[in-house]
Parts: sequence; C-alpha cells; structure tokens
Amino acid sequence: MMEGLTKEIHATTCRTVDAHGAPLSFDYYILVDELTADGVFACESYGVKIAVAGGGDESSIRHITSSADRIGELVELLSKYEVTPVTLEDVVSDWL
Repeated sequence: MMEGLTKEIHATTCRTVDAHGAPLSFDYYILVDELTADGVFACESYGVKIAVAGGGDESSIRHITSSADRIGELVELLSKYEVTPVTLEDVVSDWL
C-alpha cells in the first residue's frame, strides 16, 4: 500500500479557559489519507489533529480507522471533553 497526500478537514473549534481563567481555543481536524495498491485507489484512512488556535502546540495521529462515521464520533468526543494536543495520544489509545 502506498499513500498520497494527507488532507486536513477542519471539524470544529472548542473554546474554553485554562487553569488561570484565560481564554483558550482548540481546533480539531480530521486527517484523510488515500491509500493505493498498485497505483489504484484502495481506501481512505482517517486520523485526527488538535491544534491550539492561533499557533502553539499541536498533535496528530494518522491511520486510526477507515470508517468515516467512527472518526466523526471520535472528533466529537475529543471536542466535547476538551482534549488537548498533550493528551491526544493517551485518549485515542483508550478509545481504541
């Protein structure tokens, strides 16, 4: 299997406050990789990315699932529970 370019699709933004009450925003993205075999499209593989809005920390994990529905559910949960770039890997590991 070979990969093409990874596309980033902005899913949502979560606005919250940090421990000191300062405003903080996180952008959540769905990552889409097209996988090919012998030059022919085989499937899409989905991942996630979280970035501090306006620059700063970010973290991403590719190839979590090939289900568009499941990656949508995951991004919704990440946003709902205000998952940060620092905790993304642990949260996704538990989700799997």
